[in-house]
Amino acid sequence: MGEGIGKQMDKGKWKDFGLLNAGTLLVAAGVYFFKFPNNFSTGGVSGISLILSALLKNYTPGTIILIINIALLLIGYLVLGKSFGIKTAYSTILMSGVIRILEIVWPMSAPMTDEPLLELMFAVMLPAFGSAILFNIGASTGGTDIVAMLLRRYTNANIGVSLLTTDFVITLAAFAVFGPKTGLFSILGLGMKALVVDSAIENFNLCKYFTIVTTKPDPICTFISNRLHRGATTYDATGAFTHEHKTVVLTVLPRAQALLLQRYVREIDPESFIFITNTSGIIGKGFRGVI
Repeated sequence: MGEGIGKQMDKGKWKDFGLLNAGTLLVAAGVYFFKFPNNFSTGGVSGISLILSALLKNYTPGTIILIINIALLLIGYLVLGKSFGIKTAYSTILMSGVIRILEIVWPMSAPMTDEPLLELMFAVMLPAFGSAILFNIGASTGGTDIVAMLLRRYTNANIGVSLLTTDFVITLAAFAVFGPKTGLFSILGLGMKALVVDSAIENFNLCKYFTIVTTKPDPICTFISNRLHRGATTYDATGAFTHEHKTVVLTVLPRAQALLLQRYVREIDPESFIFITNTSGIIGKGFRGVI
């Protein structure tokens, strides 16, 4: 039994490691191939690096993002110590390094296409989905997230509002540096980024919450436990109209298993009532507990 648990833990670690790399590479690809060539300054360290690169001339955005992120990592480690996340440190170094390597092996002097709106969509979507993957496993690509950690520790400031304000100021700077067209695209991208990240995180954690009113709880619970390998809770109930004794079965399942349970309950007890709702805020054994 101990070996089985150990194998599951190892499998989970390798899965998280794979997700950590996949999420980071998605962010790096979106930033380098779509954000940098179009000068979309939608906040964060990547936005700062674009603006500074345009002003300093001798430094590429990849070089500046690498310098800023390493500096923030050092500050975060010195100030926060062991509470500083190793996943965030790894992801930050990987993303910064990949972008700098891409500048050397795949230099881009112009956008891929002549459709800035299409490029903006990819500049927002790829980093947003990558960030959502990282947030879901307790990591991030550093940058302003490290600043948020420091603010959370030493101030009573509303961190969400503070970071949003900072991102907005960086985005406004795009007007002065790159002109109104790029500035407007950057503001649009900032709004899209917030919506897409929240939506992606919500969908990654989305599960189905079942409330089943039935007269045959035993086979249903056996199916949930033995076939789906999930837990369930039951309690007695009485019909308000018929006064018939019923049992209510509560369970939460990933979307892939929800249809299996729905079909089984309808087969075993056609007279049952099934209430299915979407939920992403689940805290407990078998779930990540991300809200």
